[in-house]
Amino acid sequence: MRSASEEPVPLHEEFIYCCGAATHVLKCGPWKDLSKDQSKNLPRLLFMIIPGNPGLAGYYRTFIQALYCGLNQQYPVWVVSHAGHCKPPSGMEMIEDTDIKELEDVFGLNGQVEHKLNFIKKNVSKDIKLVLIAHSIGCYITLEMMKRASELQVLRSVLLFPTIERMAQSPQGKLMTPLLCKLRYVLYMPVYLLSFLPEGVKASLVRFALRGMKTCDESSITTSVNLFSVDCVANILYMASQEMMKVVERDSTTIKQNLKKLIFYYGTGDSWCPQNYYDEIKMDFPDGDIRLCEKGLRHAFVLDASKEMAAMITDWLRDDLTKL
Repeated sequence: MRSASEEPVPLHEEFIYCCGAATHVLKCGPWKDLSKDQSKNLPRLLFMIIPGNPGLAGYYRTFIQALYCGLNQQYPVWVVSHAGHCKPPSGMEMIEDTDIKELEDVFGLNGQVEHKLNFIKKNVSKDIKLVLIAHSIGCYITLEMMKRASELQVLRSVLLFPTIERMAQSPQGKLMTPLLCKLRYVLYMPVYLLSFLPEGVKASLVRFALRGMKTCDESSITTSVNLFSVDCVANILYMASQEMMKVVERDSTTIKQNLKKLIFYYGTGDSWCPQNYYDEIKMDFPDGDIRLCEKGLRHAFVLDASKEMAAMITDWLRDDLTKL
């Protein structure tokens, strides 16, 4: 496999309703439709990204392009936003105007799991194998997907900086839990006021907030402007508050049942899933593919290390892909 190329790659963008909620989808490669209706030209494999929180697809734009190139442009690479985390385009509402409610609490943590399963069911042929690449809380969502839908043809799940246990007890969780669970409504007013600023000023504020980074992905800056939307922020913080309350015990049963399909990648200085979480899961599953970052990558790797992460993943999956 060659390294990620600097050349532009095919990238298709869609805003759709999934489970009645606005959803942003980025599709890398020439395949725009992987449903059974287009079965003649379907690829054997789909790489699907399950994002962290904020779950905006745009944060993973550079990552999916680098991954697609690293895979020799042989397989589609898609990222699906979390329900309600994207700012819908003009003329599209955050919630679909319909009398039929597909799912209760689609913006909550359980709703986000069902949202991804529903997307796959409606948009991906059952004949296509899946490589699920999950980030942060996306790892919890992915394990839940594998638990609830064992019929999914998951070849591999790559769990990056996995927040799959004791989130409120983590160093960052102890700091954020009171804010997210009791004070999050206080944040809505300043966000509302900032939403009236010109787009250029919003981008400048984002650059200022990220000024400490040596290099920052330009797509992260443009995507972060979505965070000046009250609706987006409300859904992001609501989901985060549920994470603190619901992500408590590690689902060791699902991990054990799927151990041969899983790759875990923990950070060394990650305040959401500290190194002792890595030490403990490594002890509980000595035969698992559980790795510790040696490159000093941050939890939010999409801000400045998308290409480096994509190159590592293509290397990890080399043997699996040669067997297809």
